[in-house]
Amino acid sequence: MKKLYLMFAMILSVGFLQAQDSPTRGNYDLASRFSPEKVRKMVFTTRVDPHWLKKSDRFWYTYETSSGREWYIVDPVARTKRAFFDKDKLAAEITKIVRDPFDAQHLPITSLKFLEDENTIEFKIRSTQDVVKKDWAEIKEKNKNAKDSLEKKTFVFRYNLQNQQLSEITDPEEDAKRLGWANISPDSSKIVFVKHENLYWMDKENFLKAVKDDKDSTIVEHQLTTDGVKDYGYGGGGRGEDNVEEEKNKDNRKRAGVLWSEDSKQFIITRSDVREVKDLWVIHNTRNPRPTLETYKYAMPGEKEQPITDLMYYSFESGEMKKLDIATFKDQTVGLWGATRPVVNRDDDFTPSIWHGDNDNFYLSITSRDLKKIDIVRWNIKEGKKEVVIEERSNTYIDIIKPELINNGTEIVHWSERDGWGHFYLYDRAGNLKRQLTSGPFHTDRIGTIDEKGRFLYFIANGREKGEDPYYEHMYRVSLNGGAITLLNPGDYNHTSSINDKGTFFVNNYSRVNTVPASALHDGQGRKIMDLEEADLSSLFAAGYQFPEPFKFKADDGITDLYGVMYKPFDFDSTKIYPIIEYVYPGPQTEAVNKDFSAGMDRTDRLAQFGFVVVTLGNRGGHPSRSKWYHNYGYGNLRDYGLADKKAAIEQLADRHAFIDRNRVGIHGHSGGGFMSTAAMLVYPDIFKVAVSSAGNHENNIYNRWWSEKHHGVKEQISPKGDTTFVYSIEKNPDLAKNLKGRLLLTTGDVDNNVHPAGTIRMANALIKANKRFDLLLLPGQRHGYGDMTEYFFWKMGDYFVQHLLGDNTPPPVDMLEVQREKALTK
Repeated sequence: MKKLYLMFAMILSVGFLQAQDSPTRGNYDLASRFSPEKVRKMVFTTRVDPHWLKKSDRFWYTYETSSGREWYIVDPVARTKRAFFDKDKLAAEITKIVRDPFDAQHLPITSLKFLEDENTIEFKIRSTQDVVKKDWAEIKEKNKNAKDSLEKKTFVFRYNLQNQQLSEITDPEEDAKRLGWANISPDSSKIVFVKHENLYWMDKENFLKAVKDDKDSTIVEHQLTTDGVKDYGYGGGGRGEDNVEEEKNKDNRKRAGVLWSEDSKQFIITRSDVREVKDLWVIHNTRNPRPTLETYKYAMPGEKEQPITDLMYYSFESGEMKKLDIATFKDQTVGLWGATRPVVNRDDDFTPSIWHGDNDNFYLSITSRDLKKIDIVRWNIKEGKKEVVIEERSNTYIDIIKPELINNGTEIVHWSERDGWGHFYLYDRAGNLKRQLTSGPFHTDRIGTIDEKGRFLYFIANGREKGEDPYYEHMYRVSLNGGAITLLNPGDYNHTSSINDKGTFFVNNYSRVNTVPASALHDGQGRKIMDLEEADLSSLFAAGYQFPEPFKFKADDGITDLYGVMYKPFDFDSTKIYPIIEYVYPGPQTEAVNKDFSAGMDRTDRLAQFGFVVVTLGNRGGHPSRSKWYHNYGYGNLRDYGLADKKAAIEQLADRHAFIDRNRVGIHGHSGGGFMSTAAMLVYPDIFKVAVSSAGNHENNIYNRWWSEKHHGVKEQISPKGDTTFVYSIEKNPDLAKNLKGRLLLTTGDVDNNVHPAGTIRMANALIKANKRFDLLLLPGQRHGYGDMTEYFFWKMGDYFVQHLLGDNTPPPVDMLEVQREKALTK
């Protein structure tokens, strides 16, 4: 009896252990509840986007909740906010005229704009009524075989906000047809474009002919240049066409990237000679009837053959095209700035591209190939020479933003990291420093607006407020005459502000990853005028959504504070133990860590629902919005610089939380994150066990020159004879293929012309040669972002982590039911 009892106890014990070790099933149902398509029906507007009016401080905006869409007009001076109209009454009036049924919740208003009096709005409603196309006679004349003569009638209405009267415009003006190739002068008298690699122009009369019929043979064009050739033309090129499309479109007009003078009498344009730059290719395997080739120029790091940029200037008065002498550095980059557009112009039907300056001068930047030297230059048109206004020099790469010109160009507001932090400086026109406007251990990021009359600079900055996540942005102001900085929107949130041109009022949108987004109106001194909106997340919460949790940890040095966000399954059970997945992007331009509420959940919240804890987190060298030391930490070590911090995060989080299994660690990233996630598997193979690496630049020596040379560094060498060459050397993921221990899924689009598929294929080649088992997924016809296969990729990623991290080896069905059950079977 005693032996039987012991045997029974042993069986129970073994059964218990097996139950403990049994894999957790992936929660596909919970992940499917939060697809992008479903989230769009649960999360509506999350921030106020003001349309500032020109004749007052008023603005309007539209805001949508689960109750429908509203349109509001706000008068900050009067401290009022009111709806445009009584929607029930408006729906009834529109129904009578259109004879289609509408109600207050379903008003399909489009093309809303304010008329010049700023008390009347105009909008459109599309009906179900079929009418003959207005231009059907012209269409038929051009194509006698044309058959589609009908279109749905669109009604045009005007509504007076003061007397609340609706009127139909029975014979509305036709909307201006937008022609992408047309670069129109500020006075609309001239239109410049590219054809057959050369510059042309036409007058307004002929342009209006082109608007009616782009192929009208009576259009008069004036040729400005004759020396443009393939790969050394005046614009109109660009990546994206395969060779068949390029040949088909070779006779079409194309856009010229000219910047105009305000008086419309002059323009400038850069012209790049890329004839010596080497070709790169992708094959469109899914094109019909046969695959096609796409050829494009692609300069890679360290290569001798680089674009040579000319700066061209044309005067209509002299009729002369000039190449301006701006030679400064070997393989230099030339940056032209457009004039800052007033925010009140955002709804204008036409906004010209104007150069940054006045009729006699314009500003540009000239950057050395190693990005350690940047000159901000003014070109003096009358004297025909460049004038170096500001020089920036550093031992690592330099970032700048467009300087702002104030007081008729007599003063310049310039941004620089010369003291180790991004700050604003005030210069006079000659380039003499008048004063540093901001200083201290925080980062100023961009200009909101400049009040020239009151002499205040309004700007966005972060890292200044103690006790907050240093990435949280705020609006500040400081006097151009010097003095203390004033915080205008306090509160422990990330703030996104939209200020009017005069600096008298701004809309403040604010949230954290774990708060409901809200919006308020403030005046230019920071005083709160009124609350505007709070986002409606009721449907999201009803579906089971829970906010993620921000956290802080130490970098691998034990000193530097880093910040992250933790996403848990919405059915989280603190007594269970969960695998952890890091969603990563190494930077240096961003760390892909949300700071405010986001409805984009695919790689974070939604991935967690399978049964994981997912974290996003920063790393030294990952982001420009801290000190320059932080931002440049990875300079010269682009493959490995962020990995130790990702490892440190796992160790610290597992120490803090008993629900995290430090032995089941996954990692995922896209683009630079694809590169980083694979690198993590190879550099720390005993920490990171499973990776899904999508569109990764695994070999940065074949990624584009500008990103790779900037963030890793390229060495400029000058020979005794004075010849300049550049040397580039970098560690690559395939170099470490022999280190792979865990499970790795590599993915790429086959026509990715940003991060070329060769990066992923070379990684696969190295793994095969190292006799490693891994998985490879090719997404046909997809560029860098995966386009219409994004959802397919999400479920393949989920499958991979479920199998190899959760240990759920139950084969998923061949049909992706989670995708297919969302589609209406109408055929």
